[in-house]
Amino acid sequence: MKNLLQRAWRQERSSDSLAEVFSSVEIPKNANFWRKLIAFLGPGLMISVGYMDPGNWATDIAGGAQFGYTLLSVILISNLFAIVLQHLSLKLGIVAERDLAQACKDHFHPVVNFILWVFCEIAIAAMDLAEVLGTAIALNLLFGIPLTWGVAITIIDVFVILLLQSKGFRWLESVVGGLIFIILICFGYQIIISKPEIFPILSGLVPQKEIVSNPSMLYIAIGILGATVMPHNLYLHSSIVQTRNYERTDEGKKEAIKFATIDSTASLLLAFFINAAILIVAAATFHTSGNKDIADIYDAHRMLEPLLGTSFASIAFAVALLASGQNSTLTGTLAGQIVMEGFLNLKLKPWLRRLITRLIAVIPAFFVTLFYGEKGTSELLVLSQVILSMQLSFAVIPLVMFTNDKLKMGRFVNKNWFRILVWIISMIIVILNLYLLFETFSGK
Repeated sequence: MKNLLQRAWRQERSSDSLAEVFSSVEIPKNANFWRKLIAFLGPGLMISVGYMDPGNWATDIAGGAQFGYTLLSVILISNLFAIVLQHLSLKLGIVAERDLAQACKDHFHPVVNFILWVFCEIAIAAMDLAEVLGTAIALNLLFGIPLTWGVAITIIDVFVILLLQSKGFRWLESVVGGLIFIILICFGYQIIISKPEIFPILSGLVPQKEIVSNPSMLYIAIGILGATVMPHNLYLHSSIVQTRNYERTDEGKKEAIKFATIDSTASLLLAFFINAAILIVAAATFHTSGNKDIADIYDAHRMLEPLLGTSFASIAFAVALLASGQNSTLTGTLAGQIVMEGFLNLKLKPWLRRLITRLIAVIPAFFVTLFYGEKGTSELLVLSQVILSMQLSFAVIPLVMFTNDKLKMGRFVNKNWFRILVWIISMIIVILNLYLLFETFSGK
């Protein structure tokens, strides 16, 4: 098996992915199912963060406010696509013992790799931009801190992340899990007080013909799909699954794929609940009261208190946004490190790598908030999602190619029916993102 994999790649793997934490989390030997599952839990939660980051909030809020519960089915379909793609990502990391960036470096021509790296860095900077703006908006909503100051404060995240990384990967996973729990509690509370109707919610989970026939609804639906699957997550997941010290044998890899898939699927279902909760709260609060023009985070925050009759609703909303922004910062840091080390085999000091990425995001965010305020911030948040959509195809297609290649995956290659399925999903995502880009730049 090992010799087969070595012959499949243009060059041998140069180093371990995230070498400082590679195989650092012990898996108990001869333990029962539940103890092993607990040991594997964590990477899935870190991946789920990308599916509930501040960039997703605007499309969920707009969808719920304008069209009620109808677009819940789109969130569900998007999440199912994400579950499949993240399964491919973790399988690549476990079987090939490469993250997606390393796999591209070891397969493609250097010129192709350089182009892929540039696109990926742009996407990570765009993602970081969404994190910066989300955190700055949350600080503004909670404490009245001006947006420009909020943007500047986000630079401190660099040092917080370094502190967390120094304590060990399991500790980092725990912090991420804790922040997700805060988001869950906040939106659980908002669902309870907004009192949504159960049967319309269940009906919304079934795709409706009007989603395709109504141009405005179709545009938002594609926006939800385009903003859901995050390209950096495909690089990240293929790396952090290798933090587990499973046996690097066929049987050990088979077991690791099983438990990592359970972890990933369960975590993404949790992300589905949170994304659905954002849309449900928007539908129950804004759509039913006739406030269908709510389209961004600021509008939603302003209207929650008068419509629901309690200030805790808007506070919970802002707290959840702050937790979401901080969580996205943690995973974005790792994704940036993985991409730079994987494509270039270039290892910078963590604080320097993070500071460079953060400044790329902070500088445009600072000047936009300084000169254009809330409106400019909302538009910049949307632009960051458009840039991410542009990069998605460059991550999905190589991932599908590698996991469909028997020379690279050996006995773990995708089965024939699954190969067809993943290519269909990939083409749907590519076509819809191209449509979203066309509509965005044509001035819809």
